[in-house]
Amino acid sequence: MKKNKTSRAWVHDHVNDPWVQRAQAEGYRARAAFKLLEIDERDRLLRPGAVVVDLGAAPGSWCQVAVRRCGPKARIFALDLLPMEPVAGVDFLLGDFTEDAVLEELESRLGGASVDVVLSDMAPNLSGVATVDQARSVNLCELALDFAARHLKPGGQFVVKVFQGEGFMEFRKQMEAAFASVQVRKPKASRDRSAEVYLLGKGPRRP
Repeated sequence: MKKNKTSRAWVHDHVNDPWVQRAQAEGYRARAAFKLLEIDERDRLLRPGAVVVDLGAAPGSWCQVAVRRCGPKARIFALDLLPMEPVAGVDFLLGDFTEDAVLEELESRLGGASVDVVLSDMAPNLSGVATVDQARSVNLCELALDFAARHLKPGGQFVVKVFQGEGFMEFRKQMEAAFASVQVRKPKASRDRSAEVYLLGKGPRRP
């Protein structure tokens, strides 16, 4: 009964969420679009003709933002474990980012191109065990950071969703070692009760 009440409450909140309503009105697939839009307005990530990689892309709202902001000459690559309806101008790869074969396929599609922006909105499938879920989340962040550090061009930028909790500060230190500048962003479209924040790394340091 409690689970049913929780589910009904979530549906009620979701349907009445002004960000959800705005996303529907503006043609975005999810409210998450406004998280990236706000970060982009502040930090000018997405520029015309950019090479962008979107990790954890489904259902595709961040891809939609990237296409609109970067224009027809951009190269936008996206990856997710879940299927995603096509977004015009986006090269989508269905697969698990933690698997070597999938990562190799993504790198093959890049064809040696240096990347302007790596976006990661990845989150693990939740087990319901907080410590396990947090550990899995941090692991995904670390994998995304490793990818960004290897593929970003000088002056490139990396945006990654992180949940505050066990391992958060350690991961932030890894970010600070990998980038000249690291800043925290909490977009207005991110629910206040959510532990999620976004870390923005600018200027990858070369080994």
